[in-house]
Amino acid sequence: MATIQDKLNILASTTETAESSLSADQLAEEKKTATIVDYKMVTFSLAGKDYAIDIMKVKEIAKANHFTYVPNAMPFVLGVYNLRGDIIPIIDLRLFFNIDVKQHDDNMLENMLIVTVGEQTFGVVVDAIDKVIGVQKAGIQPPHPLFGDINIKYIYGVVEAERRLYVLLDIDKIFGVRTPEEEEEMKEIARQQQERRQAAAAALAEQQALSEKSAAQISETQTKEVDLNFIADSLKNFKKFTISSVTEEWTKKRYLEWARDRGEDKTQLQNENDAELFLRPFYSRYTGTWWKEDYADAVLQALPDNSAKNIVVWNPGCGKGYETYSLACILKKRYPDAKIRVYGHDTDLLAVSNAPLMTLSDEASMDWYQPFSSKTAAGDYTFNKEIKDSIMFEYHDCVNTNNLPPIDIVFARDLLAFLPESSQTTVLSDFNEKVKGNGVIIVGENENIALPGWSKKTSGPVAVYSKS
Repeated sequence: MATIQDKLNILASTTETAESSLSADQLAEEKKTATIVDYKMVTFSLAGKDYAIDIMKVKEIAKANHFTYVPNAMPFVLGVYNLRGDIIPIIDLRLFFNIDVKQHDDNMLENMLIVTVGEQTFGVVVDAIDKVIGVQKAGIQPPHPLFGDINIKYIYGVVEAERRLYVLLDIDKIFGVRTPEEEEEMKEIARQQQERRQAAAAALAEQQALSEKSAAQISETQTKEVDLNFIADSLKNFKKFTISSVTEEWTKKRYLEWARDRGEDKTQLQNENDAELFLRPFYSRYTGTWWKEDYADAVLQALPDNSAKNIVVWNPGCGKGYETYSLACILKKRYPDAKIRVYGHDTDLLAVSNAPLMTLSDEASMDWYQPFSSKTAAGDYTFNKEIKDSIMFEYHDCVNTNNLPPIDIVFARDLLAFLPESSQTTVLSDFNEKVKGNGVIIVGENENIALPGWSKKTSGPVAVYSKS
């Protein structure tokens, strides 16, 4: 196993040898260039093309094989690896980018970059690791689709070094992490929105002052609608929450509560914290945590009768897996003789990569989950093989093409509300097309959907839609 420092030492040695063969002018030019190097990158190859990532993201490089298989993991997850006591996921970057991988002996060592994204460590498999190269950051050009066989959103830029053109990958974008620059951009957008809101408020006040008669004719409902538009703008920017027919009823009700609690002159959402406080009552129960037995029973009662031998369930927006595992346990309880298959999809790569490795809390393992859990040699509680084998976690955006078999149950709590309105229409159309005649759609407690030929029925806190 070689460290990045080893690579730097090798690079330095190579440079010294090369310098001895350069002319005085060439050497002066090389030294001049070296003095302004302000960005270092680790270079590697994929399918014969040159790529690189920021050296600050690379913890070390390694060679390894025989990774521990993880059932129902995504195709590009080779398994997990014990890196000096730390169990880390191994991602094959070639498979992630749909690049063909040549057949080779299972005993062959894979080339790995050990990278850190936030607080998570990953092993990233590539064809070959080359060296560390220093460049001028100002020389990095914007990305262009022609420079790689991969999605442009994963490319940080393109840079020429040592007479070779490197595609510089954005490892944060690949693993779905928002960069500090993007955070600043969101703050700037919020600041601009606030300025526009203040300007609009000042213009409205001036208009009211000029025409007392016109101001008197503005109804309370109309005033609420104007404020609701400002709320909509803020929720979209801060939390990607869309006010549409799916969420309008809840948003109006919540706005009236918000205005009553905060005061009519303090209803605007000033920052992300305000937006989160506004949306806090929106989320369905036990979002992002283990379900309590009362909610599990409500879901159980809401599921329809189904005598099929195979029950197919789609859980888009599965997140870290709390919801998916909980649902799988309820499905097994509701349909004990059926073969259950749950497709858990999400665009958060970190979440879906770690979901197959999830363990239960001690409290949850002693609750209603107990019949579906087992204790590992390390003392952790995990789900039994039957539950794990029933779930397929995948990195996938439900707005895109969904190659799934006919669906018995769609379980998509609080997903539609955080999609643009056009995407909501696309996803609902997909639900309508893929769900069987006796199937159901379950959405969030505060979401409403309208599909021709579908009707809504509530079972406690669970909203169930079925074909009439």
